[in-house]
Amino acid sequence: MTEQSSATDSTARAYVGPMLKLILQRIGLGVLLLLAVSVLIFAGTQILPGDVAQAILGQSATPESLANLREQLGLNDPAYVRYFHWLGGVLTGDLGTAMSSGQDIATSIKGRLWNTLFLAFWAAIVAVPLAIILGLIAVRYRNGWVDKLISGLALASTSFPEFFIGYVLVYFFAVKWQIFPGISTVYDGMPFGERMQAIALPATALTLVVLAHMMRMTRAAILNVMQSAYVETAELKGLSAFNVIRKHAFPNAIAPIINVVMLNLAYLIVGVVVVEVIFVYPGMGQYLVDHVTKRDVPVVQAVGLIFAAVYISLNIVADISAIVANPRLRHPK
Repeated sequence: MTEQSSATDSTARAYVGPMLKLILQRIGLGVLLLLAVSVLIFAGTQILPGDVAQAILGQSATPESLANLREQLGLNDPAYVRYFHWLGGVLTGDLGTAMSSGQDIATSIKGRLWNTLFLAFWAAIVAVPLAIILGLIAVRYRNGWVDKLISGLALASTSFPEFFIGYVLVYFFAVKWQIFPGISTVYDGMPFGERMQAIALPATALTLVVLAHMMRMTRAAILNVMQSAYVETAELKGLSAFNVIRKHAFPNAIAPIINVVMLNLAYLIVGVVVVEVIFVYPGMGQYLVDHVTKRDVPVVQAVGLIFAAVYISLNIVADISAIVANPRLRHPK
């Protein structure tokens, strides 16, 4: 019993050690990448054309008032001083104040971030299972008319940009048939049924945008595994095609599928700008576009950093999930 327990502990350490090291490496790289992105965001907003003080006060502002506002906003400080001041505020939860409205950015973003996450969540709830199911069906009937039909529709879907899909949905479902509202207005305390009806069209647009890519990558990942020797052995044993895919191919293709799903979930959150603008949905994307037109630099910086953090975090989750799903790490020799 003692020797068996010792062997078990040794195996557990051999399993946990490499995985933990890889996971910590991914997290460390993610933090460094986010820091680098923060530098790029800050530098990018600083080289935007125009004068922030002039944009706030208008063309009729006097030179004295412009100089006073620049001093008040710290625009006369060196760029590196302003960057570290901004980064220090972000690390303490202070995203700054919107120049155009004087409102606290963190307070303004809170509700809009929830709206964006709500929209992305329901789009993902539909898109992810449907993409995996369609991918499995395409593999089951590979090279048949069902596979060609699914692949053809997926290819056609990826050929259309978000704004085209959005406007087509608005034309048919909001204007012509008047089933759903063309403007997705939501507010605090809105009944759940009304909120779901309001996000039906933007959620459908997002679903169609990411569905095809996830389905195609699921199909490709499973087909790649289907070439393995153990799959051929399972087929020779007389297992049905569905059981071969379900029991042998799909579990071993889960790592690349997870990566694709996570990347598309990241896109659902950070790539909603066009969809939110089309449907006038009060989320992060609409908030960003509104303040870009006002040249409200602190808002642009805050939203850009939040989008980057979400995207990098989901990529880290994808990497960690792939590491955990790796059979070579789960069963080290």
